[in-house]
Amino acid sequence: MYGKLHSACLYGIDGVLIEVETDLSNGLPQTSIIGLPDSAIREAVERVRAAIKNCGYQYPLQRITINLAPADLRKEGSSFDLAIAMGLLMTSGQLVLPPQERTLVVGELALDGSVRSVPGILSMVDLAKRQGFTSVLLPLDNVEEASLIREIQVFGIRHLQDIAPKSPDEPANSAGIPNHANAGPVVLKNYAHLVAPITVKTNKMADGTPRQTPLFADDYSDVLGQHHVKRALMIAAAGMHNILLVGPPGTGKTMLIKRLPSILPPLSEDEALEVTKVLSAAGKLKEAPQGLIADRPFRSPHHTISTSGLIGGGGIPKPGEVSLAHRGILFLDELPEFQRQVLEVLRQPLEDRTVTISRARAAFTFPAQFMLACSMNPCPCGYLSAHSEEQRCICSPSRVAAYRAKISGPLLDRIDLQVEVPSPGEWRKSTVSPSSAEMQAKVIHAHLIQANRYARSSVRWNSQLSGTFLRRTIRLPQEAEQLLEQTLQTLNLSMRAHDRIIKMAQTIADLDHDGEIVTAHVAEAIQYRQLDLNLF
Repeated sequence: MYGKLHSACLYGIDGVLIEVETDLSNGLPQTSIIGLPDSAIREAVERVRAAIKNCGYQYPLQRITINLAPADLRKEGSSFDLAIAMGLLMTSGQLVLPPQERTLVVGELALDGSVRSVPGILSMVDLAKRQGFTSVLLPLDNVEEASLIREIQVFGIRHLQDIAPKSPDEPANSAGIPNHANAGPVVLKNYAHLVAPITVKTNKMADGTPRQTPLFADDYSDVLGQHHVKRALMIAAAGMHNILLVGPPGTGKTMLIKRLPSILPPLSEDEALEVTKVLSAAGKLKEAPQGLIADRPFRSPHHTISTSGLIGGGGIPKPGEVSLAHRGILFLDELPEFQRQVLEVLRQPLEDRTVTISRARAAFTFPAQFMLACSMNPCPCGYLSAHSEEQRCICSPSRVAAYRAKISGPLLDRIDLQVEVPSPGEWRKSTVSPSSAEMQAKVIHAHLIQANRYARSSVRWNSQLSGTFLRRTIRLPQEAEQLLEQTLQTLNLSMRAHDRIIKMAQTIADLDHDGEIVTAHVAEAIQYRQLDLNLF
């Protein structure tokens, strides 16, 4: 006797389709699960055995072989329990499933037959839709998340008994549990008796207009002065450039960066699906009452974070902070306080925009396309650049050098804007400040210019340009080219810094609503490389 159902598991953040094959043959009662299962899957035998018995069915007393195909792919997690249980009931003749339905079955079983939620359900349902499945059978707690994928039926169940509706004349034991084993096979024509699919929620209202995102409590209008820093932050947001703020304590570095999400445009539908998938795979998406994630992520890990916590890892690799910040901002406050080896792992994802974690049996790739925003003091005491008699720096040159050496040159080279934040005395007199809404309007306009310019390519922002495409897309005037070459020779900048200055100049031109680079744009981009200029 042979049966087959389809289930799924996570591979990184992507869903992988798994065939759950069940074979019953004569021999001593024994259950074997093959196909590279992990310990959680091997333990499913006892969970499924108890769940089947406690739901009034009979566990087959035969030689049982369960194969998870493809056999050469490592399987992990508890998402196969429900498919294994239904496969055993189907193969043993106790349950007849609808023949016309092509259904993906996912869920973990408790010993009493309850169906528990599993992480990463969004990626699995998206896979089912792309593979042509008509419906998905999953835990009720995952229905809210799974319904974010449109054009596929989602059925949620609380208990294994929910699959087979109880008839009025069906015998039951003293506990009220139906005795399906003595009542003959249960024939299902469809899944209409299960929980009906809930209304699919999207990022659009009923009239088709975009769903309004909640207003940010923090606004740049609250920050007095600091106009050049806000200008730099606006440039960073317009081109998704990396930025570093350097200044004494109390100058508002953290406050300025924490308001950065308020000027970024909301996620597009494709980006929202990517971000929601990452959160789902990490087990951080408990419910989605407003549809897909609409706001760009803002992650701010503590400086004691480990390499695995930042980049991802573990026995079963999970996304790290760089992936949780995908399509958003990764904020590293007090940058030199992070361990040097932790910071060094940022170099590869900043260039490739992905993270690959290799294990003995497989390699997992996570997306990591984020804007890096950092802050730091100019020296250990923090007052090297303070212009005040009361606040004098007490650090020796060697201490300052050792403090800054915690951040490697290659990492600093990948930070486009390095901006000094002055001490409070230089901006207290200013009372007029642009609001986040005004700054966001300019950023959105710059994003639209870039979207039209790169419509026929995979590039979305100026910061993504590289190589031949950069040379072919952006051409500098002769005067601006001469200024840039002279700067490179004088400061001995790298070619990476050369390209990043060009990309920043293009973003500045987009913010000025013309898109054509002039010498002033290149000069402004150069002055944002303040660590290269040794200005503090």
